[in-house]
Amino acid sequence: MDLNLSGKVAIVTGGSAGIGLACAKALYCEGVNIVLVARDSEKLAQAINTIQTLPSMGARAIAVSADLTQTESAEKIVATTLQRFGQIDILINNAGAPRVGSFLDLQDDAYLDTWNLKPLGYIRLIRAAAPSMIERQKGCIINIIGSAGRTPGANFLPGGMSNAALINFTRGVSKELARYNIRIVAISPGFTATDRANHLAEKNSQAKGISIEEAKAELVQSIPLGQLVQPDHIAAMTLFLVSDQAASITGTEILIDGGFTPGL
Repeated sequence: MDLNLSGKVAIVTGGSAGIGLACAKALYCEGVNIVLVARDSEKLAQAINTIQTLPSMGARAIAVSADLTQTESAEKIVATTLQRFGQIDILINNAGAPRVGSFLDLQDDAYLDTWNLKPLGYIRLIRAAAPSMIERQKGCIINIIGSAGRTPGANFLPGGMSNAALINFTRGVSKELARYNIRIVAISPGFTATDRANHLAEKNSQAKGISIEEAKAELVQSIPLGQLVQPDHIAAMTLFLVSDQAASITGTEILIDGGFTPGL
């Protein structure tokens, strides 16, 4: 399939590992210039080195160390992108690792910290990037959200609540952005084979008094397809959605969860 992405420019947040890095690598191999964003500058540098070993069709990749809980970070990311590449075609919002734990153990800061990064971090970056896309009358935004927005877990309430809000935001703002030929789509991964899944398994093992191996086995057994989602699966869908092949898709959510979500 010819995706016709070569020469475009993409901002990818949460890009130093996991889903964000997988998306950045896939875009780079299609010839997309990458602005990789993460908080940890050391991991970010390692990620850039990894990306630059891949075939690129002439694309470039740069790093921007930024914390999206800070309101000025969104403006910094966009300004750097425009200075280096002159345009923004694609925005992949992926940052965020909400705190997990029992409802009775979590205090207000767990919810406030989560909300400040996701959804507010996503919203700030969309607001900062939108004027450039509006000026060019085109662009595509992908919000990586998560299936907990539909199927909340007892030990993941801050994340599930913020995910639900982001799904609502994505659908609502799509109607305004569509006037400028800007598409916005949510991808909600289920349990994905990243360090985050290992952390969730560890928390579940502590809560249930079982081993981490048993917690991981329970997790896999809860997925109808019997396997964790791979970051590359999310990246493949992202490539399709940001291409002209998906020109009529906006304001919707795509679940990639191995059949885990039980309802509409």
